[in-house]
Amino acid sequence: MTGLGEIMAEYGWPTAELVGDEAARAAWLVAQHADRQLDIQRRALQLMQQAVSAGAAGPRELAFLRDRTLVNEGRQQVYGTQIAGVKDGAPVPWPCEEPERVHELRATVGIEAFDEYVARFS
Repeated sequence: MTGLGEIMAEYGWPTAELVGDEAARAAWLVAQHADRQLDIQRRALQLMQQAVSAGAAGPRELAFLRDRTLVNEGRQQVYGTQIAGVKDGAPVPWPCEEPERVHELRATVGIEAFDEYVARFS
């Protein structure tokens, strides 16, 4: 185990209070993009959930990590943050557990509406 895995094993989730804003964001980015290290993503998700519950990390980033981990596990995402591809010039999300509630669920964690989100990809 190296890098983020070692940090999480020794310190838990690297919160901004522990490592500073820039390093905390970098840790989240590493976890978010560790697609071939699902064990790291799962551990990061668990520790970040604890940090969010304690008020030490943001629910928005947790939502992105949750969706990414679910998609990497072959499951449906919750918040519609992961894009599967493009159809007729428009981004298409990976399937969602409750597509009719995506807008509401995104709002609860501070993520913009799906239409606004995908407009950035156009």
